[in-house]
Amino acid sequence: MQYSEIIVNRIKQLCNKKGYSINKLAGISGVRQSTLDNIMRGVTKNPGIIALHKIANAFNMTLAEFLDFDELNEYSFEDEQTD
Repeated sequence: MQYSEIIVNRIKQLCNKKGYSINKLAGISGVRQSTLDNIMRGVTKNPGIIALHKIANAFNMTLAEFLDFDELNEYSFEDEQTD
């Protein structure tokens, strides 16, 4: 699984837990709908720290809490293909 897919799955998991749609997440977080759509569709492979910070805040989490989960902690960037 790619880094971007791990982030997308994390966002989906947290949205499901909170009952948020991506549209609602955009409104709460202040991240543009188009930016979130690009992240969720895999167009944006490496979301920026500011966007991730805003998304984390929308879930009442710190960025550290948002990024601290097993799938990401076990991920090796060395396995990722670079262009």
